[in-house]
Amino acid sequence: MASSEPAVRAMLSNLCRQCARAPTRPRTLSAVNAARRLPTSAARARSTLTTPPATAAKAVSSLSSSSDLRTRWQTDSAASTTTSVNPTSETQKRRSSTSVFAAKTDNANKPSAAAVAAHEKENRVLAEDDLFHSYTESPIPDMRKRAAFIKMHAHCPHPHHQSTHLPAAEPRLQTTLARFEGENQLPPAHVDFECPDCGIPVYCCEEHWMDDYEAHLQICDTLRQINEDDHDLRSGRLFPEFDYPGPQMEEALVNMTNWDTLMYTRGFNAISDDRSMRQVTRLLTYPVTIASVLHELSPYSIRKGGQLTTEGLKSFSALRYTLHPPKMGESDSVKGIRPQAPAVRLFILGARAESSLPRDIWVQLAHLFPNARIHLIFIGPESMTNRDDEFPLPPRTPENPFGAVVEDRVWPSMKISTIVDYYHTVHKTGYFYPYDPYFDCFMLFHPGLGHPASSHEWTETIPLLLETKAPILVTGYTQYDMERDIEWVSKTARGEFDLLMEPGENIFRSQRWDLNDMDPQDISCGNWGLWAFRGKRSVIFLFAIIMCEPSLTFNRYEATRKESDQ
Repeated sequence: MASSEPAVRAMLSNLCRQCARAPTRPRTLSAVNAARRLPTSAARARSTLTTPPATAAKAVSSLSSSSDLRTRWQTDSAASTTTSVNPTSETQKRRSSTSVFAAKTDNANKPSAAAVAAHEKENRVLAEDDLFHSYTESPIPDMRKRAAFIKMHAHCPHPHHQSTHLPAAEPRLQTTLARFEGENQLPPAHVDFECPDCGIPVYCCEEHWMDDYEAHLQICDTLRQINEDDHDLRSGRLFPEFDYPGPQMEEALVNMTNWDTLMYTRGFNAISDDRSMRQVTRLLTYPVTIASVLHELSPYSIRKGGQLTTEGLKSFSALRYTLHPPKMGESDSVKGIRPQAPAVRLFILGARAESSLPRDIWVQLAHLFPNARIHLIFIGPESMTNRDDEFPLPPRTPENPFGAVVEDRVWPSMKISTIVDYYHTVHKTGYFYPYDPYFDCFMLFHPGLGHPASSHEWTETIPLLLETKAPILVTGYTQYDMERDIEWVSKTARGEFDLLMEPGENIFRSQRWDLNDMDPQDISCGNWGLWAFRGKRSVIFLFAIIMCEPSLTFNRYEATRKESDQ
C-alpha cells in the first residue's frame, strides 16, 4: 500500500483543491419527501449532542443476539399491497470532501470537542475502563434480561449431564464425553453459575464449572470479549466509527486486500482500537462480503490459495462486466445521454437481521460500484420481523402480488425491495423471470442449509436456484457450519452444480464474536466462511453467452484454464 500511495497522490495532483472540496448543490425535496427522510450517519453526526447513534448500535446488538437456530414465521397470505417507500437519504448531502479518497461529512456539521465532552458527561453510563460486568449484576437492564433468558433456556454443558444436542451438531460434546465413560448420567440442568472471568452463565453449579474448567478455558477469553463488546454498545458513548464515507472519487482506487486497506482507501474515520473495529465490521461485513467477490479488484483469484475456481472466474467476469461498464462519453447534456443497462439484481434469500440494517450500510455497496445500478431484493419469511412500525406490510394486489415493500430512494443508483415469502413460491410464478448471468446473483447469509432444523426449508429452493445458472454466494457462522452446508448441497444436488469458490475463511468477515443465548458454548462469527456455486452449464448455454457477448470467448477461457493449471 505504501508503494502505491505516491502514485495515487501524483495522479490527483492535477485536481484543483478548491474543486475537490466544493460541495455539490443539494437536491430540493418536497415537503412530503422531506418528512420521510431516514436518519443517516450524517444526521447522526448532527444529532450527537442529544442522542448517540443508537440505530447502528441497536443493529449490532440485534445481530449479536441472533443464533444459528431460528424459527421461521408464516405471514397471512391476505396481508400485503405495494407501497413504494421513498425515504430520501441524507447521505446525498455529504458531498463536501475533506479527503482525496471519498466524500466526508462537512466539518461544520460536526460537534465541537466541548459539545462531545458535554454529551459524554451527560449520557455516558459506563466508562471505557469499566465495561466488564457479570450479566446478572450488570448496570444495564437489557443485559440483566439477557442473563435471565440464558438461565431459562441454556443447559449445562458438563459431560455428566444427558445431552440436549444432536450428536452431529455438537462435536465438542463427543470429545469431552470420553473423559467420563461409565459415569452416571444426570438429567439436563439449566445454567445458573456465572464464570467470574467472563461474567456469563455457563454451568449449573460451581462444582461442574471447576470440574470442566479446562474445557471452558478454550472459550473463556472470547466470552469475556463478547461481554465487554455488549456493554460497550450500551455504554452511552459516541460511535464515530458508524459515520460512513460518501461516494468514492473515480481517480482513487479502492484497495480490497483487507479491512485496513479498504477503510483507508474509502476514507473511513481512523479507528485506533480493536473494539471499535469489531463493532463497525459487524455491520459492514454484509455489503463488503458481496463486493469483495463481485468487484474488479477482488482479493480472490484463481492463483493457488486464491479460492476462485476457473468456473467462478467465468461467472464473476460476466457480472463484473456489468458492474464496471466502460466509459461511453456520458454527460449531463442532451448530447451526452446514453442508454443504460438494466440494474444488477442481488437476491438475498432467507433474509433476517441483514434486511433491517441501516440503509447507509447498504449504500456502501453503491459507492463501490458507482457506475452501475443495483437492485437489492430481500426475500424470506423473516425479512420484515420487528419492522412493522417502520414499514407496515402492504396488502397484496394484482400490481404487487407479493406485497413487496419498495424503497426506491435509498440512493440514486440503488433500490431495495423486501418480500415476505419463500423464494421458491415467488420463483414458480415467474415473477423475476428471465434470469441473466450478467445481471443476477444470489446471496445466502448463514442459511443453515445442512442444519437439521432448517434444511427442509431449502429442499425445494436449491434446485430452482441451480436452474437459473446464476452464481450463488453462501456464508457460514463457523467452519463446521460451512462444511455442514457444503455436505448437504453435495448430497442434494450431486453432479448438478459447479463450485465457483473453494470454501475458506472470508477476508471481510466480522471481527466480532457473537454468543448464542440458547447455548453459551456456541460462539460464532458473522460471515466467517465464504464459498460459492451455481448450476452446471451445458455447451449450448455457454454458446448462448458467447453470442450475446463476443468479448468472452472460449480462447479466453482456455488460456485462463491453462494458467490456473500451471
